[in-house]
Amino acid sequence: MTTPFERGTDGPKVIVVGVDGSDSSLRAAAYASGLARRQNALLAVVYVQPLVPAGAAMGAPIADTTGEIAEGLAEEIRAAAERVRDIWTVRWEFHTLRGDAYGGLVAAADSLKADAVVVGASESAGHRIVGSVAVRLVKAGRWPVTVVP
Repeated sequence: MTTPFERGTDGPKVIVVGVDGSDSSLRAAAYASGLARRQNALLAVVYVQPLVPAGAAMGAPIADTTGEIAEGLAEEIRAAAERVRDIWTVRWEFHTLRGDAYGGLVAAADSLKADAVVVGASESAGHRIVGSVAVRLVKAGRWPVTVVP
């Protein structure tokens, strides 16, 4: 016997959105926020701090810079949530990891038991050759992936 359909119990419970400060990632965050609101899902905003060993070997303060970016993104998200608090309620968390964007998003989606992943389309021309994070996530086939232009 199958379980009958129950209104309000289907759909994603955890939506992961990758942000890096680019315009497309901020559009993805806005889209994911609307989806999370409509589905009453948790929005997990994930920033993956890139590892740049060559820069670190030359003494560049890469960790400080990416940490500042993470703090800035978290503050921007908090401010946006506060501005719309009375008309737009979304449960959200901010997560930051270190590594490559694809690996970090996969790790976050796995650990949070994500039901969906939302990312912005790549703005880099080089990704046409090596493949973008979005394409790699889609090819992984582990979650529904929405790519926002």
